[in-house]
Amino acid sequence: MLNRRTLLATAASLAVLAGPALAQSSYPGNKVVTIIVPFAAGGTTDLLGRILADRLGARLNGKFIVENRPGAGGNTGSAAVARATPDGYTLSMGTVSSHAINPGVYAKMPYDHVKDFAPISQVASVPNILMVNIDLPAKTVPELIELLKKNPGKYSFGSSGAGTSTHMAAELFKVETGTDMAHVPYRSSGQVTQDLLSGQIQVSFDNITIAWPHVQEGKIRALATATPKRLAVAPDLPALSEFVPGYDASSWHGFFAPAGVPKETVAKLSAEVQAIMKEPAVIEQLKKLGVDPVGSSSEQFAAHIAAETERWGAVAKKANVRIE
Repeated sequence: MLNRRTLLATAASLAVLAGPALAQSSYPGNKVVTIIVPFAAGGTTDLLGRILADRLGARLNGKFIVENRPGAGGNTGSAAVARATPDGYTLSMGTVSSHAINPGVYAKMPYDHVKDFAPISQVASVPNILMVNIDLPAKTVPELIELLKKNPGKYSFGSSGAGTSTHMAAELFKVETGTDMAHVPYRSSGQVTQDLLSGQIQVSFDNITIAWPHVQEGKIRALATATPKRLAVAPDLPALSEFVPGYDASSWHGFFAPAGVPKETVAKLSAEVQAIMKEPAVIEQLKKLGVDPVGSSSEQFAAHIAAETERWGAVAKKANVRIE
C-alpha cells in the first residue's frame, strides 16, 4: 500500500505534467492572437484571414486580429511569423506563393517554408481566371494566343508580385503556349485590376474573388479559368485546360503557426478551422465568391505543401524564373 508521502509525491508529479495541458486547454485566454496576412488588405488572403479571425474569436472566446504585412510575394510577412515566439499568439495566413512557389523562385529565402512553420490547415482553394482589357482584340483563348504569337513582347501582364500565384500562372501559360509577354509586378491585386481596367496592362491572372465583379459589370473580359475544370459559379467560362491540355494554376490559402508552437495548440486550431470551413454560413459566403472551402488536417496540409513545392519548382525552372 502506498504511504501518504508517496501519494503526495505522485499527486505533485501529475500536477506538474498536467500544467501545460491545462494551460493549452484555456488557449487563447485573455491574450490577443495576431494573424499576420503577408499581402495587402482587400485581397483574398486578407478576406480569409478576417473570416478566421472572426470565427475563431467567437468559437474560442478570445480576440483574434489581422495585421497586414505585404511585400516580396508574401515573404516579408511570412518571415515575421517564422521569427515570432512560438506560443500560439502569432499566426499567419499563407498561400501557394509563400509556401510552395517562392522557395523555387527566390535565390535567397528569409525563412525555410517547411522547417520554420507548423501547418495548421489548408483553408481554401481559390480559382484564378485569365482576363484581358476590354479593348484588346482577343475574345477567346485561341485568339489571345494568336495575338501574342504575332506580337512577341508587345503586350504586358500584371501580377500581385513576383513569385505570386498570379505571376506564375502567366509564366506557365507562356511556357505551355509558346508566347511572350512582359511582366509588370505590383504590390496588390487592386493595383493590377486598376491598370487592367485603364489599359496600362493588357492581360492578368487573378483570384476570382477580386476579378469577377468587374467581369460581371462588363469592365474586364474573362477568357478562361486557370483550373482543370469549369467553375460552378461561372459555368459558361471555359477552363484553360480545354485549350492547353493539363493546364492548372489554382491558388490555395492556408493557416500556419511558427515551428515550436505546442502540438496541443496546433491540434486545437486545426480542429477549429476544419469546423469553421464546414459552417453553412461560411460555405455560403465563400461559394458566392467562387472560393472552395477545404479545412484539411495538419498532416494533409503538410503533404499538399510538399507536392505543390515540387510542382511549382519544376515550373519555375522550365520558365526560367529566378529572383536574385
